[in-house]
Amino acid sequence: MAVHVALLRAINVGGTGKLAMADLRALCEEIGFGDVKTYIQSGNVLFRSDLPALDAAARLEAALREKLGKAPGVMIRDAGQLHSIAQNSPFPDAKGNFLHVVFLANAAPANALDALVAPDGEEVHVAGHEIYIHFPNGAGQSKLKLPALRTGTARNLNTVRKLAELAKAMEDDKG
Repeated sequence: MAVHVALLRAINVGGTGKLAMADLRALCEEIGFGDVKTYIQSGNVLFRSDLPALDAAARLEAALREKLGKAPGVMIRDAGQLHSIAQNSPFPDAKGNFLHVVFLANAAPANALDALVAPDGEEVHVAGHEIYIHFPNGAGQSKLKLPALRTGTARNLNTVRKLAELAKAMEDDKG
């Protein structure tokens, strides 16, 4: 079975709702996913499934819609994709907690950066289904505006690296 990493949008950080990670694990098991693990409280769940990534995302999103009354948005990547995303950062000198990766369900539109407002020197790079953002002063007080980010979910580079490591360990374990 393939190892998938689901990144949920707006879970426990505003937006859709609160969801304990124990409840998320139980929900994933109920819908047939195996070897379910969560990482930190922001909606990161690793699991095994025979389903292709898009089908697994749709199944999880439907279950979350049922539980929460609204679908949060589910982006799925595998260990190799996460490793590549972490390794191919266009901002190699940025600190891991100052570099965020926004995961999108679909490729970013060609004009994704047209409406960018980056008043604090933020740097943004579009790479297919991900948008990298370097926050030189940290993300907490940033006034960055970019409409293309609305449908995605962000993780800092440290989290992306850890998720890649956890997913690789699951793949190596073969469950």
